[in-house]
Amino acid sequence: MSNQAPENRNLGEQPIAAFLKHHGLSTQDLVAASPEPITHKMVTRACKGRWLTLNARNKMIQACQQTTGENVGMRDLFTY
Repeated sequence: MSNQAPENRNLGEQPIAAFLKHHGLSTQDLVAASPEPITHKMVTRACKGRWLTLNARNKMIQACQQTTGENVGMRDLFTY
């Protein structure tokens, strides 16, 4: 996985969107449960497939783990 942004930064809907839907979670649920500061905009961008830095993706993973108690990884939530 590269930490460099691809030329086309719109990568299509990501698995994190399906993960949130499957668990009945909203953007607010993820923001509220996150151990690190994340914003609603970050979560929305993650779901829509806008390229995020490795640090931002890791924050999304931690928030998902915190809200569900599941051990999820990068490949479970992102395709890039």
